[in-house]
Amino acid sequence: MAVVALVLLTVTAGCLAFVTGGGEPDDATLDREPAEPYEFDSDRDALLTLHTASEVQVVYRVEANDTFRFATSSGLGTEEPLDIAAVRFQYQNGTVINGTTLRDSADGDIDQTPDEVFVTVPADGKLAFSASATPRRFSMPAHVEGSYAVILPPSNRIDFFLFSNTAPGGAQSEVIDDRVHVTWDEVSGGTIVVQYYQQRDLFIFGGAVVILSVVALGGLYYYRKKIDALYEARIEMGLDTEVDEEREDERRKP
Repeated sequence: MAVVALVLLTVTAGCLAFVTGGGEPDDATLDREPAEPYEFDSDRDALLTLHTASEVQVVYRVEANDTFRFATSSGLGTEEPLDIAAVRFQYQNGTVINGTTLRDSADGDIDQTPDEVFVTVPADGKLAFSASATPRRFSMPAHVEGSYAVILPPSNRIDFFLFSNTAPGGAQSEVIDDRVHVTWDEVSGGTIVVQYYQQRDLFIFGGAVVILSVVALGGLYYYRKKIDALYEARIEMGLDTEVDEEREDERRKP
């Protein structure tokens, strides 16, 4: 009965949300100050900056009346609205408005449903917002076409192939002021993925490899000594009295 109840709650959760409606992100969330100032002067069509591993700041170059759908996976094949916050819009003349002003403008809007949040921009310019990110594996759909840049947090790298990956192909990277800048000249769809690691992870990995190697060698040595001891015991008990020279020579090899 408990399992059935859990399944019913899971299945009906989306239906209940649909009945109650979506609504809008609250004003305090839309208008809060970003953790760091947005880089509106970037020459990239999309700039994705990870000042910390758990939050990304997004700046998109947009055109009037563009509508964007932001959602993220919530598990079990369902979606939920991306938790956008600190929304800003910069007009081409440099004027910057906050999220509630954008939402309440004549040509702009921010609307949220149980599964997604829609943002409509009022004019040509740049849309900026902050959202949560997964540490060590940043992933976000390519909402705009053009050139992209992802800036990783300090002391994080993508050089070691076991711990790093980028998508789509054709990415370039360079380190500027201890931060890796991953860039694409042209992206027309799909998902931007940057899997990265902290530099200290390599030392931890190297230490683990050394320890495991020592343990493995010690185990092999112990196993070999046990086999030799058992063999000697059999000889002393007269169980292996007819030992050919080839086997004896093989046993005595270091």
